[in-house]
Amino acid sequence: MTDGRSRYPEVTMRSLLIAVAVVAVVLLVLGAVLEALRFLLVLGLVALVVALVLGFVGNRTRT
Repeated sequence: MTDGRSRYPEVTMRSLLIAVAVVAVVLLVLGAVLEALRFLLVLGLVALVVALVLGFVGNRTRT
């Protein structure tokens, strides 16, 4: 009854384009989130080092 071709090829192409667009948006958002996480990790490590140094220096001057 069917020969493997879609009865409405424009609908199939539209669905494919929508699927590709959704995957592209998801990859872009994932990349932005990972970049933000890396930035926050570096910022957190710098803050930890600063807190340790200030704690050490502050404790040393009190004694």
